[in-house]
Amino acid sequence: MNSIKVFIVEDDPMVKDINRRFLNKLEGFVVVGDASSIEEAKIKIDKEKIDLILLDIFLPDGKGIDLLKWIRSREIQVDTILITADKCKSSVDEAFKYGAVDYLIKPFKFERFKEALSNYRNRFIELTNLDNINQDYIDQYILNISTNCTGDEMQDKELSKGLNLKTYDKIISYMNQKKGQDLTAEEIAKGSGLARVTVRRYLEKMAEEGKVEINQEYGKIGRPTNYYMLKK
Repeated sequence: MNSIKVFIVEDDPMVKDINRRFLNKLEGFVVVGDASSIEEAKIKIDKEKIDLILLDIFLPDGKGIDLLKWIRSREIQVDTILITADKCKSSVDEAFKYGAVDYLIKPFKFERFKEALSNYRNRFIELTNLDNINQDYIDQYILNISTNCTGDEMQDKELSKGLNLKTYDKIISYMNQKKGQDLTAEEIAKGSGLARVTVRRYLEKMAEEGKVEINQEYGKIGRPTNYYMLKK
């Protein structure tokens, strides 16, 4: 899976820069453009392939909600997270009614920004990898509520929020084929047909459970390379 393409609509250069820097700290995202007004955003959104918009409400030529309405009227397939100083109840209500997936109030901390983007990324990845969606998936990943379930669905929940048993088993199955070999996350991703960022999340979980060994190899420059092997 390619990186999630993000477009920023924000008229304050400092806030725009903060959003970019925060995004650069998170894996799986790339900023493909930005705009400082509604009209500029409309022109660029029509031309760019975008997955997610980070949208301010107070803009020089109107309110960000108006841009959100325009996006929905054009049936443009893009998600939106509001990042704004607007605390008005009606604005929050309207944003969600027009399909916003989250709402961050300025000033916000990086932890809250990370949570919003990570939740979005997890949902984006799982929707890409899953063939079919069941009620339990919707409850857990979209509504963030807990339900009573049995069998395979209960096993899904026991993995932890954002992880799916089918994907977990797919990685284990590939590593079993290569048992006794040290593998990088990139090699596992290619072999299993999954996104590298997805594989890394699951490998971290497996390491916590003691199912895989991690060996680091240091090169002359840059970060060390992690190699993963299933424990016997």
